[in-house]
Amino acid sequence: MMKTMRQHSFMTQLKSLAVAFGIAMAFASCANDDLAQNGTTPTDDKGLTTFSTGDPTTRTTMDADGTFYWEAGDKIYVKDDDGHWNVSSNAPTGKTASFKFKVPGKYTDHNSYDVYYPGKNGTNDQVAISATQTQTTPNTTTHFGVSGDCGMAEASRVGTNQQFSFALNHKAAYLRFLPRTENVTLQDCYLTKVEVTSDDDIAATYTLDKTTGKLIGTGTGKEIILTTQGSGSYANGFPLTNNATSAATNGAYMVIKPGTHTLRIRYWVKDVVTNVEGKVTKVLISKTFDQNKYYDITANLFGSEPVYTKWDAQKPFWYQHGWNASNPADRWQSTIDGTPSTNFSSMTDPQIQENKTVVAENARYDAVNTCKDCPNANELVWYTQEGAPHWDEDETWAALGHLHKGGMWVKKKATMASDHGKSITDIENFGPDGTDLRIRKLQSLTNSSVTSSPLSASEIGDYFFLPAFGSYEANNGTFYFGGGYYWSSTAVGEITTGDQVHAYGLAFNSNQIYTLSSWGRGTSILVARKFE
Repeated sequence: MMKTMRQHSFMTQLKSLAVAFGIAMAFASCANDDLAQNGTTPTDDKGLTTFSTGDPTTRTTMDADGTFYWEAGDKIYVKDDDGHWNVSSNAPTGKTASFKFKVPGKYTDHNSYDVYYPGKNGTNDQVAISATQTQTTPNTTTHFGVSGDCGMAEASRVGTNQQFSFALNHKAAYLRFLPRTENVTLQDCYLTKVEVTSDDDIAATYTLDKTTGKLIGTGTGKEIILTTQGSGSYANGFPLTNNATSAATNGAYMVIKPGTHTLRIRYWVKDVVTNVEGKVTKVLISKTFDQNKYYDITANLFGSEPVYTKWDAQKPFWYQHGWNASNPADRWQSTIDGTPSTNFSSMTDPQIQENKTVVAENARYDAVNTCKDCPNANELVWYTQEGAPHWDEDETWAALGHLHKGGMWVKKKATMASDHGKSITDIENFGPDGTDLRIRKLQSLTNSSVTSSPLSASEIGDYFFLPAFGSYEANNGTFYFGGGYYWSSTAVGEITTGDQVHAYGLAFNSNQIYTLSSWGRGTSILVARKFE
Protein backbone atom coordinates (compact mmCIF):
# COMPACT_ATOMS: atom_id res chain seq x y z
CA MET A 1 0.00 0.00 0.00
CA MET A 2 2.93 2.29 0.36
CA LYS A 3 3.76 4.66 -2.43
CA THR A 4 6.95 6.06 -3.85
CA MET A 5 7.61 9.69 -2.97
CA ARG A 6 10.37 12.04 -4.04
CA GLN A 7 10.97 15.48 -2.56
CA HIS A 8 11.96 18.64 -4.44
CA SER A 9 12.87 22.15 -3.27
CA PHE A 10 11.47 25.28 -4.89
CA MET A 11 13.95 27.92 -5.95
CA THR A 12 12.74 31.18 -4.49
CA GLN A 13 13.62 33.85 -7.02
CA LEU A 14 10.28 33.79 -8.79
CA LYS A 15 6.78 33.15 -7.59
CA SER A 16 5.41 30.02 -9.27
CA LEU A 17 1.87 29.37 -10.33
CA ALA A 18 2.58 27.60 -13.58
CA VAL A 19 5.30 25.00 -13.97
CA ALA A 20 6.55 24.37 -17.48
CA PHE A 21 7.90 20.83 -17.28
CA GLY A 22 10.09 19.08 -19.79
CA ILE A 23 12.35 22.10 -20.40
CA ALA A 24 15.98 22.68 -19.55
CA MET A 25 16.96 23.20 -15.95
CA ALA A 26 18.70 26.51 -16.56
CA PHE A 27 17.79 29.39 -18.82
CA ALA A 28 20.08 31.89 -20.49
CA SER A 29 19.54 35.66 -20.46
CA CYS A 30 16.21 36.78 -21.81
CA ALA A 31 15.50 39.48 -24.31
CA ASN A 32 14.11 42.76 -22.96
CA ASP A 33 10.65 42.13 -24.35
CA ASP A 34 10.41 39.00 -22.17
CA LEU A 35 10.14 41.38 -19.24
CA ALA A 36 7.37 43.56 -20.58
CA GLN A 37 4.74 44.36 -17.99
CA ASN A 38 1.62 42.29 -18.52
CA GLY A 39 -0.31 44.12 -15.82
CA THR A 40 -2.46 47.19 -15.82
CA THR A 41 -0.29 50.02 -14.59
CA PRO A 42 -2.10 53.22 -13.56
CA THR A 43 -1.31 56.19 -15.74
CA ASP A 44 -0.66 58.21 -12.61
CA ASP A 45 1.88 56.56 -10.28
CA LYS A 46 1.76 59.39 -7.75
CA GLY A 47 1.55 57.98 -4.23
CA LEU A 48 2.48 54.48 -5.39
CA THR A 49 5.60 52.54 -4.49
CA THR A 50 7.08 49.90 -6.78
CA PHE A 51 7.75 46.41 -5.41
CA SER A 52 9.57 44.44 -8.09
CA THR A 53 10.20 40.70 -8.25
CA GLY A 54 12.34 38.63 -10.55
CA ASP A 55 15.83 39.16 -11.93
CA PRO A 56 15.40 41.05 -15.23
CA THR A 57 18.30 39.19 -16.84
CA THR A 58 17.72 35.53 -16.05
CA ARG A 59 14.99 33.08 -15.36
CA THR A 60 15.27 30.85 -12.30
CA THR A 61 14.96 27.09 -12.41
CA MET A 62 13.15 24.72 -10.09
CA ASP A 63 14.80 21.66 -8.64
CA ALA A 64 12.82 19.27 -10.83
CA ASP A 65 13.18 20.77 -14.31
CA GLY A 66 10.63 23.56 -14.29
CA THR A 67 10.40 27.32 -14.10
CA PHE A 68 8.09 29.74 -12.29
CA TYR A 69 5.80 32.57 -13.28
CA TRP A 70 3.40 35.07 -11.89
CA GLU A 71 -0.12 34.56 -13.22
CA ALA A 72 -2.98 36.85 -14.21
CA GLY A 73 -4.67 38.51 -11.25
CA ASP A 74 -1.91 37.94 -8.70
CA LYS A 75 -1.60 40.65 -6.08
CA ILE A 76 0.67 41.34 -3.12
CA TYR A 77 -0.03 42.94 0.27
CA VAL A 78 2.26 45.27 2.23
CA LYS A 79 1.78 47.03 5.59
CA ASP A 80 2.82 50.70 5.32
CA ASP A 81 4.46 53.11 7.81
CA ASP A 82 1.09 53.88 9.37
CA GLY A 83 0.36 50.20 10.01
CA HIS A 84 -2.26 49.97 7.26
CA TRP A 85 -2.53 46.96 4.97
CA ASN A 86 -2.36 47.88 1.28
CA VAL A 87 -2.92 45.70 -1.76
CA SER A 88 -1.17 46.28 -5.07
CA SER A 89 -3.21 48.43 -7.44
CA ASN A 90 -2.09 46.52 -10.51
CA ALA A 91 -1.72 42.86 -11.41
CA PRO A 92 -0.37 40.75 -14.25
CA THR A 93 -2.86 40.00 -17.00
CA GLY A 94 -0.98 36.92 -18.14
CA LYS A 95 1.94 34.68 -17.35
CA THR A 96 5.15 36.60 -16.68
CA ALA A 97 8.53 35.83 -15.15
CA SER A 98 8.83 39.17 -13.33
CA PHE A 99 6.53 42.01 -12.42
CA LYS A 100 6.55 45.49 -10.91
CA PHE A 101 3.72 45.77 -8.42
CA LYS A 102 2.45 49.26 -7.56
CA VAL A 103 1.37 49.58 -3.93
CA PRO A 104 -0.32 52.62 -2.33
CA GLY A 105 0.80 53.92 1.06
CA LYS A 106 3.81 55.56 2.70
CA TYR A 107 7.10 53.61 2.71
CA THR A 108 9.83 56.06 3.78
CA ASP A 109 10.64 55.10 7.36
CA HIS A 110 12.47 51.86 6.62
CA ASN A 111 14.72 50.35 4.00
CA SER A 112 12.86 47.05 4.00
CA TYR A 113 9.23 45.93 4.25
CA ASP A 114 7.50 42.58 4.48
CA VAL A 115 5.63 41.48 1.37
CA TYR A 116 2.81 38.94 1.57
CA TYR A 117 1.27 36.87 -1.18
CA PRO A 118 -1.80 35.12 0.37
CA GLY A 119 -3.06 33.58 -2.86
CA LYS A 120 -6.09 34.67 -4.82
CA ASN A 121 -8.55 33.74 -2.08
CA GLY A 122 -6.59 35.31 0.77
CA THR A 123 -6.09 38.85 2.03
CA ASN A 124 -3.29 40.56 3.93
CA ASP A 125 -1.47 37.76 5.81
CA GLN A 126 -4.44 35.36 5.80
CA VAL A 127 -4.20 32.30 3.53
CA ALA A 128 -7.02 29.95 2.57
CA ILE A 129 -5.86 26.49 1.48
CA SER A 130 -8.87 25.14 -0.35
CA ALA A 131 -10.51 21.79 0.37
CA THR A 132 -11.71 21.69 -3.25
CA GLN A 133 -9.10 22.22 -5.93
CA THR A 134 -9.44 21.83 -9.69
CA GLN A 135 -6.86 21.15 -12.39
CA THR A 136 -8.18 21.03 -15.97
CA THR A 137 -5.04 20.01 -17.87
CA PRO A 138 -2.30 17.51 -16.93
CA ASN A 139 1.02 18.82 -15.68
CA THR A 140 -0.09 22.41 -15.05
CA THR A 141 -0.24 24.47 -11.87
CA THR A 142 -2.26 27.49 -12.94
CA HIS A 143 -4.79 26.52 -10.26
CA PHE A 144 -2.29 27.05 -7.43
CA GLY A 145 -3.29 30.67 -6.84
CA VAL A 146 -6.91 29.83 -6.02
CA SER A 147 -5.94 26.63 -4.20
CA GLY A 148 -3.84 28.21 -1.46
CA ASP A 149 -0.37 28.88 -2.81
CA CYS A 150 1.20 31.61 -0.71
CA GLY A 151 4.46 33.22 0.28
CA MET A 152 6.36 35.95 2.08
CA ALA A 153 9.41 38.05 1.34
CA GLU A 154 11.45 40.92 2.68
CA ALA A 155 11.54 43.70 0.11
CA SER A 156 14.70 45.82 0.15
CA ARG A 157 14.96 49.40 -1.05
CA VAL A 158 16.79 49.86 -4.33
CA GLY A 159 19.13 52.84 -3.96
CA THR A 160 17.36 55.96 -2.72
CA ASN A 161 14.36 55.53 -4.99
CA GLN A 162 10.84 54.68 -3.94
CA GLN A 163 11.37 51.20 -5.30
CA PHE A 164 11.88 47.85 -3.57
CA SER A 165 12.86 44.41 -4.80
CA PHE A 166 11.96 41.04 -3.33
CA ALA A 167 12.15 37.29 -3.95
CA LEU A 168 9.14 35.33 -2.73
CA ASN A 169 9.50 32.31 -0.43
CA HIS A 170 6.66 29.83 -0.76
CA LYS A 171 5.03 28.72 2.49
CA ALA A 172 2.75 25.91 1.33
CA ALA A 173 3.71 22.33 0.49
CA TYR A 174 2.85 20.75 -2.84
CA LEU A 175 2.03 17.22 -3.96
CA ARG A 176 2.45 15.96 -7.51
CA PHE A 177 0.54 12.74 -8.19
CA LEU A 178 1.94 10.48 -10.90
CA PRO A 179 -0.35 7.45 -11.35
CA ARG A 180 0.32 4.63 -13.78
CA THR A 181 -1.04 1.18 -14.55
CA GLU A 182 0.89 -2.00 -15.27
CA ASN A 183 -2.31 -3.47 -16.71
CA VAL A 184 -1.75 -2.35 -20.29
CA THR A 185 -5.13 -3.69 -21.45
CA LEU A 186 -6.83 -0.66 -19.91
CA GLN A 187 -7.26 1.95 -22.63
CA ASP A 188 -10.56 3.59 -21.71
CA CYS A 189 -9.87 4.65 -18.12
CA TYR A 190 -9.48 8.16 -16.76
CA LEU A 191 -8.42 9.80 -13.51
CA THR A 192 -11.36 12.00 -12.43
CA LYS A 193 -10.19 13.21 -9.02
CA VAL A 194 -7.68 12.65 -6.23
CA GLU A 195 -8.98 12.63 -2.67
CA VAL A 196 -6.45 13.10 0.14
CA THR A 197 -7.39 12.53 3.78
CA SER A 198 -4.93 13.33 6.57
CA ASP A 199 -4.72 12.42 10.23
CA ASP A 200 -4.55 16.16 10.95
CA ASP A 201 -5.50 19.41 9.25
CA ILE A 202 -4.22 20.18 5.75
CA ALA A 203 -6.84 22.68 4.50
CA ALA A 204 -8.12 25.73 6.40
CA THR A 205 -7.37 29.42 6.90
CA TYR A 206 -3.85 30.08 8.14
CA THR A 207 -1.61 33.06 8.92
CA LEU A 208 1.65 33.98 7.20
CA ASP A 209 3.75 34.58 10.31
CA LYS A 210 6.70 36.96 10.02
CA THR A 211 8.33 35.78 13.24
CA THR A 212 8.52 32.08 12.38
CA GLY A 213 8.57 32.47 8.62
CA LYS A 214 5.85 29.83 8.40
CA LEU A 215 2.14 29.27 8.02
CA ILE A 216 0.66 29.06 11.50
CA GLY A 217 -2.72 28.12 12.89
CA THR A 218 -4.84 24.99 13.01
CA GLY A 219 -8.11 24.01 11.45
CA THR A 220 -10.50 21.13 11.00
CA GLY A 221 -9.99 20.53 7.28
CA LYS A 222 -8.50 17.05 7.01
CA GLU A 223 -9.55 16.33 3.42
CA ILE A 224 -8.76 17.87 0.04
CA ILE A 225 -10.37 16.80 -3.23
CA LEU A 226 -8.55 17.67 -6.44
CA THR A 227 -10.81 17.38 -9.50
CA THR A 228 -8.89 16.43 -12.65
CA GLN A 229 -11.37 17.14 -15.42
CA GLY A 230 -11.46 19.86 -18.03
CA SER A 231 -12.78 20.10 -21.56
CA GLY A 232 -12.00 18.58 -24.93
CA SER A 233 -9.53 15.72 -24.53
CA TYR A 234 -9.81 16.01 -20.75
CA ALA A 235 -13.60 16.13 -20.39
CA ASN A 236 -13.55 12.60 -18.93
CA GLY A 237 -10.48 13.27 -16.82
CA PHE A 238 -6.76 12.68 -17.26
CA PRO A 239 -5.86 9.54 -19.29
CA LEU A 240 -4.71 6.49 -17.36
CA THR A 241 -3.00 4.64 -20.20
CA ASN A 242 0.67 4.88 -19.17
CA ASN A 243 2.59 1.93 -17.74
CA ALA A 244 5.44 4.22 -16.68
CA THR A 245 5.37 7.52 -14.81
CA SER A 246 4.37 10.35 -17.14
CA ALA A 247 3.65 13.84 -15.84
CA ALA A 248 2.61 14.91 -19.32
CA THR A 249 -0.09 12.22 -19.38
CA ASN A 250 -1.70 12.69 -15.99
CA GLY A 251 0.49 14.71 -13.60
CA ALA A 252 -1.82 16.26 -10.98
CA TYR A 253 -0.89 18.89 -8.37
CA MET A 254 -2.31 19.71 -4.94
CA VAL A 255 -1.54 22.44 -2.40
CA ILE A 256 -1.52 21.37 1.27
CA LYS A 257 -0.48 22.79 4.63
CA PRO A 258 3.12 21.87 5.54
CA GLY A 259 3.61 19.52 8.45
CA THR A 260 3.92 15.88 9.41
CA HIS A 261 0.97 13.97 8.01
CA THR A 262 -0.22 10.42 7.40
CA LEU A 263 -2.13 10.51 4.14
CA ARG A 264 -4.78 8.22 2.72
CA ILE A 265 -4.90 8.87 -1.02
CA ARG A 266 -7.86 7.80 -3.12
CA TYR A 267 -7.50 7.95 -6.88
CA TRP A 268 -10.97 8.07 -8.43
CA VAL A 269 -11.01 6.46 -11.86
CA LYS A 270 -13.68 5.82 -14.48
CA ASP A 271 -14.03 3.27 -17.26
CA VAL A 272 -15.96 5.19 -19.91
CA VAL A 273 -16.93 2.00 -21.77
CA THR A 274 -18.57 0.21 -18.83
CA ASN A 275 -19.33 3.44 -16.91
CA VAL A 276 -17.79 1.92 -13.79
CA GLU A 277 -16.35 4.57 -11.49
CA GLY A 278 -14.62 3.95 -8.20
CA LYS A 279 -11.48 4.54 -6.18
CA VAL A 280 -8.06 3.03 -5.72
CA THR A 281 -6.69 3.60 -2.23
CA LYS A 282 -3.03 4.07 -1.37
CA VAL A 283 -1.38 5.03 1.90
CA LEU A 284 1.53 7.35 2.62
CA ILE A 285 2.95 6.65 6.06
CA SER A 286 3.76 9.52 8.40
CA LYS A 287 5.98 11.97 6.57
CA THR A 288 7.08 15.57 7.04
CA PHE A 289 6.03 17.79 4.14
CA ASP A 290 8.15 20.93 4.27
CA GLN A 291 7.16 24.36 3.05
CA ASN A 292 8.53 25.51 -0.29
CA LYS A 293 8.91 21.91 -1.51
CA TYR A 294 6.92 19.63 -3.72
CA TYR A 295 6.74 15.87 -3.51
CA ASP A 296 6.36 13.34 -6.32
CA ILE A 297 3.90 10.62 -5.34
CA THR A 298 3.93 7.70 -7.74
CA ALA A 299 1.45 4.86 -7.68
CA ASN A 300 0.75 1.76 -9.74
CA LEU A 301 -3.05 1.73 -9.63
CA PHE A 302 -3.67 -1.54 -11.42
CA GLY A 303 -1.38 -4.54 -11.51
CA SER A 304 -1.46 -7.57 -13.75
CA GLU A 305 -4.53 -9.68 -14.48
CA PRO A 306 -5.71 -12.11 -11.78
CA VAL A 307 -4.43 -15.69 -12.11
CA TYR A 308 -7.41 -18.07 -12.29
CA THR A 309 -6.22 -21.63 -11.83
CA LYS A 310 -7.02 -25.09 -10.62
CA TRP A 311 -5.10 -25.80 -7.44
CA ASP A 312 -1.35 -25.54 -8.05
CA ALA A 313 -1.49 -26.24 -11.78
CA GLN A 314 1.68 -25.63 -13.74
CA LYS A 315 -0.04 -22.90 -15.76
CA PRO A 316 -3.09 -20.65 -15.22
CA PHE A 317 -6.29 -22.29 -16.44
CA TRP A 318 -6.79 -19.94 -19.39
CA TYR A 319 -3.18 -20.30 -20.53
CA GLN A 320 -2.99 -19.35 -24.24
CA HIS A 321 -6.78 -19.00 -24.33
CA GLY A 322 -7.45 -15.93 -22.23
CA TRP A 323 -9.87 -13.18 -23.13
CA ASN A 324 -7.03 -11.14 -24.69
CA ALA A 325 -5.22 -13.92 -26.61
CA SER A 326 -3.41 -12.56 -29.64
CA ASN A 327 -5.51 -14.73 -31.97
CA PRO A 328 -9.21 -13.91 -31.49
CA ALA A 329 -10.09 -17.53 -32.29
CA ASP A 330 -8.18 -18.59 -29.16
CA ARG A 331 -10.18 -16.36 -26.80
CA TRP A 332 -12.13 -19.02 -24.93
CA GLN A 333 -12.27 -17.33 -21.53
CA SER A 334 -15.68 -15.99 -20.53
CA THR A 335 -15.76 -12.41 -19.20
CA ILE A 336 -19.53 -12.12 -18.63
CA ASP A 337 -21.14 -13.16 -15.36
CA GLY A 338 -23.01 -16.46 -15.69
CA THR A 339 -21.68 -17.20 -19.17
CA PRO A 340 -19.74 -20.43 -19.96
CA SER A 341 -16.56 -20.76 -21.99
CA THR A 342 -16.91 -20.74 -25.77
CA ASN A 343 -14.74 -23.83 -26.26
CA PHE A 344 -14.39 -25.49 -22.89
CA SER A 345 -14.25 -29.06 -24.17
CA SER A 346 -10.90 -28.28 -25.80
CA MET A 347 -9.27 -27.24 -22.50
CA THR A 348 -7.23 -30.44 -22.19
CA ASP A 349 -3.67 -29.15 -21.82
CA PRO A 350 -2.14 -31.14 -18.90
CA GLN A 351 -0.27 -28.00 -17.77
CA ILE A 352 -3.55 -26.37 -16.71
CA GLN A 353 -4.75 -29.33 -14.65
CA GLU A 354 -4.51 -29.44 -10.87
CA ASN A 355 -1.67 -30.85 -8.82
CA LYS A 356 -3.02 -34.30 -7.90
CA THR A 357 -0.33 -35.25 -5.42
CA VAL A 358 -1.96 -37.53 -2.85
CA VAL A 359 -1.38 -36.42 0.74
CA ALA A 360 -1.75 -38.85 3.60
CA GLU A 361 -4.03 -38.00 6.47
CA ASN A 362 -2.37 -35.61 8.94
CA ALA A 363 0.53 -35.11 6.54
CA ARG A 364 1.71 -31.80 5.09
CA TYR A 365 2.02 -30.87 1.44
CA ASP A 366 2.81 -27.35 0.17
CA ALA A 367 2.14 -26.09 -3.35
CA VAL A 368 5.04 -25.96 -5.79
CA ASN A 369 3.53 -24.30 -8.88
CA THR A 370 0.93 -21.55 -9.34
CA CYS A 371 -0.12 -21.65 -5.67
CA LYS A 372 3.32 -21.75 -4.04
CA ASP A 373 3.15 -18.05 -3.00
CA CYS A 374 -0.41 -18.21 -1.69
CA PRO A 375 -1.00 -18.00 2.09
CA ASN A 376 -1.06 -21.33 3.89
CA ALA A 377 -3.97 -22.77 5.87
CA ASN A 378 -2.82 -21.22 9.15
CA GLU A 379 -2.64 -17.77 7.60
CA LEU A 380 -6.08 -18.11 6.00
CA VAL A 381 -7.63 -18.87 9.38
CA TRP A 382 -5.88 -15.87 10.91
CA TYR A 383 -7.17 -13.60 8.13
CA THR A 384 -10.68 -15.01 8.56
CA GLN A 385 -10.86 -14.94 12.34
CA GLU A 386 -8.64 -11.99 13.29
CA GLY A 387 -8.44 -9.90 10.11
CA ALA A 388 -11.25 -7.45 11.08
CA PRO A 389 -12.75 -7.56 7.55
CA HIS A 390 -14.11 -4.35 6.01
CA TRP A 391 -16.19 -4.67 2.83
CA ASP A 392 -15.62 -1.80 0.37
CA GLU A 393 -18.15 -1.40 -2.43
CA ASP A 394 -16.23 1.34 -4.26
CA GLU A 395 -12.63 0.13 -4.22
CA THR A 396 -11.73 -0.42 -7.87
CA TRP A 397 -9.61 -3.05 -9.60
CA ALA A 398 -8.83 -4.11 -13.14
CA ALA A 399 -9.55 -7.47 -14.73
CA LEU A 400 -10.68 -8.82 -18.07
CA GLY A 401 -9.91 -5.54 -19.81
CA HIS A 402 -12.10 -3.25 -17.74
CA LEU A 403 -12.61 -1.74 -14.30
CA HIS A 404 -14.67 -3.47 -11.64
CA LYS A 405 -15.22 -2.67 -8.00
CA GLY A 406 -15.89 -4.29 -4.65
CA GLY A 407 -13.76 -6.30 -2.28
CA MET A 408 -12.50 -6.77 1.26
CA TRP A 409 -9.95 -4.94 3.39
CA VAL A 410 -8.23 -7.37 5.78
CA LYS A 411 -5.52 -6.79 8.36
CA LYS A 412 -1.97 -7.47 7.24
CA LYS A 413 -0.14 -10.43 8.69
CA ALA A 414 2.31 -8.17 10.52
CA THR A 415 -0.57 -6.22 12.06
CA MET A 416 -2.28 -9.35 13.36
CA ALA A 417 1.00 -10.58 14.79
CA SER A 418 1.49 -7.28 16.62
CA ASP A 419 -2.11 -7.28 17.86
CA HIS A 420 -1.70 -10.70 19.46
CA GLY A 421 1.89 -10.56 20.67
CA LYS A 422 3.02 -13.00 17.99
CA SER A 423 5.74 -13.06 15.38
CA ILE A 424 5.03 -13.40 11.67
CA THR A 425 6.56 -16.88 11.90
CA ASP A 426 4.00 -17.74 14.58
CA ILE A 427 1.17 -16.70 12.25
CA GLU A 428 2.59 -18.85 9.46
CA ASN A 429 3.21 -21.94 11.58
CA PHE A 430 0.09 -22.08 13.74
CA GLY A 431 -3.56 -21.09 13.63
CA PRO A 432 -5.05 -18.81 16.32
CA ASP A 433 -5.68 -21.84 18.56
CA GLY A 434 -2.07 -23.02 18.32
CA THR A 435 -2.82 -25.86 15.89
CA ASP A 436 -0.82 -26.33 12.69
CA LEU A 437 -3.62 -26.63 10.14
CA ARG A 438 -1.21 -27.71 7.43
CA ILE A 439 -1.24 -31.16 9.04
CA ARG A 440 -4.55 -31.14 10.88
CA LYS A 441 -7.72 -30.66 8.87
CA LEU A 442 -10.17 -27.90 9.72
CA GLN A 443 -13.52 -28.31 7.97
CA SER A 444 -14.53 -24.65 7.87
CA LEU A 445 -14.44 -21.33 9.67
CA THR A 446 -16.84 -18.44 8.99
CA ASN A 447 -16.70 -14.85 10.22
CA SER A 448 -19.92 -12.88 9.68
CA SER A 449 -18.69 -9.80 11.55
CA VAL A 450 -18.04 -7.81 8.39
CA THR A 451 -18.38 -4.04 8.46
CA SER A 452 -18.66 -1.60 5.58
CA SER A 453 -17.48 1.42 7.58
CA PRO A 454 -14.51 3.11 5.85
CA LEU A 455 -11.05 2.86 7.33
CA SER A 456 -9.47 6.10 8.52
CA ALA A 457 -6.17 7.51 7.31
CA SER A 458 -4.47 6.25 10.47
CA GLU A 459 -6.01 2.75 10.20
CA ILE A 460 -5.77 1.85 6.55
CA GLY A 461 -2.01 1.31 6.54
CA ASP A 462 -2.59 -1.78 8.69
CA TYR A 463 -4.80 -3.40 6.02
CA PHE A 464 -4.52 -4.70 2.47
CA PHE A 465 -7.22 -5.08 -0.17
CA LEU A 466 -8.52 -8.28 -1.75
CA PRO A 467 -10.56 -7.69 -4.93
CA ALA A 468 -13.74 -9.69 -5.51
CA PHE A 469 -12.30 -11.27 -8.67
CA GLY A 470 -14.94 -14.01 -8.85
CA SER A 471 -14.25 -17.59 -9.96
CA TYR A 472 -14.90 -20.10 -12.75
CA GLU A 473 -16.88 -23.32 -12.82
CA ALA A 474 -14.56 -26.21 -13.63
CA ASN A 475 -17.07 -28.28 -15.63
CA ASN A 476 -17.93 -25.68 -18.28
CA GLY A 477 -15.84 -22.55 -17.61
CA THR A 478 -18.76 -20.39 -16.49
CA PHE A 479 -17.64 -17.13 -14.94
CA TYR A 480 -19.18 -16.18 -11.58
CA PHE A 481 -18.71 -12.57 -10.58
CA GLY A 482 -19.37 -10.85 -7.26
CA GLY A 483 -17.25 -12.52 -4.59
CA GLY A 484 -13.64 -13.24 -3.78
CA TYR A 485 -12.25 -16.79 -4.06
CA TYR A 486 -8.60 -17.48 -3.29
CA TRP A 487 -6.46 -20.60 -3.06
CA SER A 488 -4.07 -21.42 -0.23
CA SER A 489 -0.73 -23.16 -0.63
CA THR A 490 -1.94 -26.04 1.57
CA ALA A 491 -3.29 -29.35 0.29
CA VAL A 492 -5.57 -31.27 2.62
CA GLY A 493 -4.22 -34.52 4.04
CA GLU A 494 -7.05 -37.05 3.84
CA ILE A 495 -8.00 -40.59 3.07
CA THR A 496 -9.88 -39.64 -0.13
CA THR A 497 -7.81 -40.00 -3.30
CA GLY A 498 -8.26 -39.53 -7.02
CA ASP A 499 -10.02 -36.55 -8.57
CA GLN A 500 -11.68 -35.51 -5.31
CA VAL A 501 -8.57 -34.45 -3.41
CA HIS A 502 -8.92 -31.07 -1.75
CA ALA A 503 -7.09 -27.90 -0.75
CA TYR A 504 -7.75 -24.99 1.55
CA GLY A 505 -9.21 -21.79 0.15
CA LEU A 506 -10.61 -18.48 1.35
CA ALA A 507 -13.80 -16.83 0.09
CA PHE A 508 -15.85 -13.76 0.94
CA ASN A 509 -18.78 -11.60 -0.05
CA SER A 510 -20.21 -8.40 1.41
CA ASN A 511 -21.60 -10.25 4.44
CA GLN A 512 -18.99 -12.81 5.46
CA ILE A 513 -15.51 -14.22 5.02
CA TYR A 514 -14.72 -17.91 5.40
CA THR A 515 -12.04 -20.58 5.08
CA LEU A 516 -12.89 -24.03 3.72
CA SER A 517 -10.83 -27.20 3.42
CA SER A 518 -13.25 -28.77 0.95
CA TRP A 519 -12.33 -26.97 -2.26
CA GLY A 520 -11.87 -29.63 -4.92
CA ARG A 521 -8.43 -29.17 -6.43
CA GLY A 522 -9.71 -30.05 -9.89
CA THR A 523 -13.33 -28.92 -9.57
CA SER A 524 -12.63 -25.32 -8.55
CA ILE A 525 -10.98 -22.53 -10.52
CA LEU A 526 -9.99 -19.87 -7.99
CA VAL A 527 -7.43 -17.06 -7.87
CA ALA A 528 -3.80 -17.66 -6.90
CA ARG A 529 -2.35 -14.56 -5.25
CA LYS A 530 0.22 -13.58 -2.65
CA PHE A 531 -1.27 -11.89 0.43
CA GLU A 532 0.30 -9.22 2.62
